[in-house]
Amino acid sequence: MVRTLVVLPTYNEILNVESMLRTLRGVVPECDILVVDDASPDGTAEKVEQLAAQLGSIHILRRSAKSGLGGAYRAGFSWGLERGYDHFVEIDCDFSHDPRALPSLLEAAEHSEVVIGSRYVPGGTIPQWSWSRRLLSRGGNQYASLMLGLGVADSTAGYRVYSRTALEMIGYQSVTADGYGFQIEMTYRAKRAGASIVEVPISFTDRELGESKMSGAIVFEALWLVTKWAVERPFARRSLDMVHQH
Repeated sequence: MVRTLVVLPTYNEILNVESMLRTLRGVVPECDILVVDDASPDGTAEKVEQLAAQLGSIHILRRSAKSGLGGAYRAGFSWGLERGYDHFVEIDCDFSHDPRALPSLLEAAEHSEVVIGSRYVPGGTIPQWSWSRRLLSRGGNQYASLMLGLGVADSTAGYRVYSRTALEMIGYQSVTADGYGFQIEMTYRAKRAGASIVEVPISFTDRELGESKMSGAIVFEALWLVTKWAVERPFARRSLDMVHQH
């Protein structure tokens, strides 16, 4: 029996968390859920504890401060690996990722080590976005794919499933980037390690309740890191070849 853990990072998600947990419990009743809360002052963690008692198979990992998306996922992955889970889902709490699409991602995870819920493969959509925002996002993804040789249309996507073997190959604990950069670095490491990667089309919608955590600084960090990794690529490949020769 494959054991799947949905890792759900939260910070001030009191308006969304109950609805998200109830929806996930209905759509994927076989999955366990781990909420990683960054000391939300709005009572998110307390709400999760109430719901865990009602709904079952919901756990909470309380962190002492707001430490970013990448840190929340690293903590969640470590928690799940220690407890023997086989698959790990990344999903946002704000419903920008439709939990009803999760069964299609989990189905793909039966055959691939990394599954990306993609906006930019045939069938993927972003119905609410302006053309300028779409252009920026798509351009950023194309830049990352070209510079790093990813062969992935949506490397900044945050709706994913990783297998245990993929996380072990990636060495996720030393991934330092946050936000978009975290997703690109995880993709880059997976590709470099030879993990199988597949993209499944999803519809992405902006949050309706609560405040966005995304900022210009996170986008800038991602673009800077892609450029840095691209410059380092030939040296990384050379050192890898030397290791193989010896």
